[in-house]
Amino acid sequence: MTSFTDRGDGPLDTDVTTILPDDKDWAWVLHRACPECGFEAGDVPGPRVPVWLREKAACWPAVCERAAVRARPAPGVWSPLEYACHVRDVCRVFEARVYLMLSEVDPAFENWDQDAAALADAYGEQEPVAVGVEVWAAAEAAAEAFESVGPDDWQRTGRRSDGSRFTIETLGRYFLHDLIHHLHDVRG
Repeated sequence: MTSFTDRGDGPLDTDVTTILPDDKDWAWVLHRACPECGFEAGDVPGPRVPVWLREKAACWPAVCERAAVRARPAPGVWSPLEYACHVRDVCRVFEARVYLMLSEVDPAFENWDQDAAALADAYGEQEPVAVGVEVWAAAEAAAEAFESVGPDDWQRTGRRSDGSRFTIETLGRYFLHDLIHHLHDVRG
């Protein structure tokens, strides 16, 4: 992920197809601090996930109100608006995964292609203020999903198609890193 620098010089390339897919497996953030954003996901206990979600989600509406919200900081790097759309959708995906893990034994997660979602939903063309509201609402719904986890359920498991296993607790930590990292990307 590339960091955002708001140079205030207007829109750069807004063609989403120029974004290079992020094919890294970011699960390593569960074991060590992220050198880019500094977040230490492993330090967050599951019941604190909703608190962190709400705190960080509260920053996104202001990001979406920036004058240069549609401007890409460099070719191949999402604009703040595109990052906000991504965060909104990530919140929705992880909310669904929590409920799936609570309702099934060791479910397999449906694959979600973030790059295909950005193209299909034309992230760069969405209404910024509406996206800011949607990010907040999606984060609140995800926070409520994590709040619904009982004390004995934090270790319930689910798995990605690549075989990586998560507990609800580690899923929450992984998810928080995404939200926090992208705030770092847009200097939120």
